[in-house]
Amino acid sequence: MLTELKDRRGHSYEALARKAHMSRSSVHRYCRGTIIPVEFGAAERIARICGATPRELADLYRHWAAATALQTETEAEAETEPEPEPEPEPAVQAVPVQAVPVQAEPSPAVPRTAPSPPGGARLALVSVAFVLLCVASLSGSTHATAPRAVSRPLPAATATAGPGPAPWAQSPVPVSDGLFGMTLNSSTGAMPTFQVDTVRLWDTRTRWANIQPRRGTYDWSILDRLVAGANQAGLPVVFTMGGTPDWASPHGPRAAYDDGSRTSPPDDPADWRAFVTAVAERYRGRIDAYELWVMGNDARYFSGSLETLVDMTRSAKAVLDAVDPDATVVCPSMGRLWEPDALRALERFAELRGYDSCDVAGVKLHQRTATDPPEQVLGLVEEIDRALHRGGAHPKLWSTGTLYEVALQKPLDENTASAHAVRFFLVGLYARYPRMYYYNWGGTKIPIVMQPEGQPPTRAALYVEELRRWVHGTRIHSCGTGVAAGLPVGVWQCRFDRDGSEQVIVWHATGTARIPAPRETAAVHRLDGTVSALGGDRTVEVGTLPVLLTRAP
Repeated sequence: MLTELKDRRGHSYEALARKAHMSRSSVHRYCRGTIIPVEFGAAERIARICGATPRELADLYRHWAAATALQTETEAEAETEPEPEPEPEPAVQAVPVQAVPVQAEPSPAVPRTAPSPPGGARLALVSVAFVLLCVASLSGSTHATAPRAVSRPLPAATATAGPGPAPWAQSPVPVSDGLFGMTLNSSTGAMPTFQVDTVRLWDTRTRWANIQPRRGTYDWSILDRLVAGANQAGLPVVFTMGGTPDWASPHGPRAAYDDGSRTSPPDDPADWRAFVTAVAERYRGRIDAYELWVMGNDARYFSGSLETLVDMTRSAKAVLDAVDPDATVVCPSMGRLWEPDALRALERFAELRGYDSCDVAGVKLHQRTATDPPEQVLGLVEEIDRALHRGGAHPKLWSTGTLYEVALQKPLDENTASAHAVRFFLVGLYARYPRMYYYNWGGTKIPIVMQPEGQPPTRAALYVEELRRWVHGTRIHSCGTGVAAGLPVGVWQCRFDRDGSEQVIVWHATGTARIPAPRETAAVHRLDGTVSALGGDRTVEVGTLPVLLTRAP
């Protein structure tokens, strides 16, 4: 990669050496791959001189980290007989790279018969072998119903395996006033007593089968309570559809609910149109958005074909445009997106032009497990973007839930739960998703409990409320992490403008670090509501709970 950057810029080894304050032979060996710099900074200096972009710097770091890590492993397992040491270089420790056998098709660059590849190919082999090693060590999620073909899971993007996603910057734009969403797990009509922006209805006994137990017969009692409670609290409502009644698809597979609902589409498409029409007519102007199905790519929720799902989406969109044109139409949400078959279903839905019939696409953003750092999700965000791009669609995106197995995961301790809950919404800001629906409010059988119905909010909920105070009314203009953003590895930040004054939210994904405070910082705000003046050394210690840095208390 260094050679590609060098050639693109047209620099000679001599010119690079002068600008980077290195010897010509060191620059030559780095670019040829015959040695690996002990510190990434040496490679970074060369790349920056060659005009590398932030994303290219992030990729370069991944290559360097992978090669260094695998070299350490292979050295530990090597024979005790010492390798010949390379010629010493000024100010640089030369680290020989050991060849790693890789089964691959022969190529001119790396002949299969060569006992030891040349330097550039050697570094490439190290990087490839390390990536394959990482992929092979991962395990996919399990399916709760019938077995299906095993597919290779996507690689886990962790907050500690490199610099993370590329930083971004833009002209300041207002933070969405719908960012802080909660999915309700209650049918009483009660709402959160801490501040949120919007609520989503699912696990509220408002599935199609609950509302329409028989053709032509509707029971609106629960949905009426929920919509009235949300309207009274000033909270926009997302109504999520799903759960075909047994009368509409008597031979379809049963869903994982006690109401007899089916995962199959209705036998008669007219029944679907009639249901959407009835809901839209009753709640015109009182329901803000309609999510047209839940988990459209998961057979536990929808077992019909994607072609049928696209047809249902188009017909529902036509009804809603006619009955309640101000409502937002959210395409059937897609989950299990860490798994390639599920990601491919999202891509296929795009290829079928399903997203042409919606205002927003719904996806499920979550870590692989609740204990993983929330920043892991940003790797999934990139995979979603690529899948949509391949499918020819670029819709606005909302995160509308989590994974099916979340209720099976163990509770997190209070400190971890609080940090992860807050950073769930910061990840949404980093990904530039205008709405993030946390799952859930009212329930207790989940790793992070926000507020059991009828009880006070937990610390996690109160910290989310404080984060909301920090960002509401601000304009966000950049986010970044790690080396590519000029930060230590593992440190993340987003920058905002409030009334012409810059403020920064900064945190660490897994540990702590002491960093220099931005110029003109005067105060450090914490999620428990306390504020302290910046110390005389003008540094601040950041941990897994984000802090807000401002010019004035």
